[in-house]
Amino acid sequence: MLKGGKAGLRARFDDDIPVLRTELYDDVVNASRAAAAPWRPIAPGSPKDTRFVVDDDDQGTVAFSVVDLETDSLIGTASLWGIDNHRRSAHIGLALLPSARGRGYGTDVVAVLCHYGFVVRGLQRLQIETLVDNAAMLRAAERNGFVHEGQLRSSAWVLGEFVDEALLGLLAHEWNAADVRLEPG
Repeated sequence: MLKGGKAGLRARFDDDIPVLRTELYDDVVNASRAAAAPWRPIAPGSPKDTRFVVDDDDQGTVAFSVVDLETDSLIGTASLWGIDNHRRSAHIGLALLPSARGRGYGTDVVAVLCHYGFVVRGLQRLQIETLVDNAAMLRAAERNGFVHEGQLRSSAWVLGEFVDEALLGLLAHEWNAADVRLEPG
């Protein structure tokens, strides 16, 4: 497990999946704001329902479940995706359960993902794309040293309108290692 000050990133357990589906995907507004594809209903248990299922053969994505370190309770999901081993870069993604939002977990999770990307994976660059009105993600990125690199105008279709996205980047030599540690064993 990778640990920050408040949150830990661990492997996805089968028991996590129904919670993530209900708390994150079934929230149509937030799921629509977070996904690149349009939201659509998928019946629970459907063999086509691969949301939140980790594909260990996919070398381009590393998915984690996020847990509160004090209670060991599931509070969300985080990932490095679009991993490019040639360019040594990846994108950061995270989604917190509604009950965990606004409590400082986002900043901690981004720090842990940076540690994983830069220290464990040896990446050179991490990138975040988020809607320009996602103040929580922008704040979490900036607190971890990410630099605003640009704005992608009308690049996201969200609930009937095009919305701008902010593009933020962080290079390995710019990153200040936070109090992130590996759990032994």
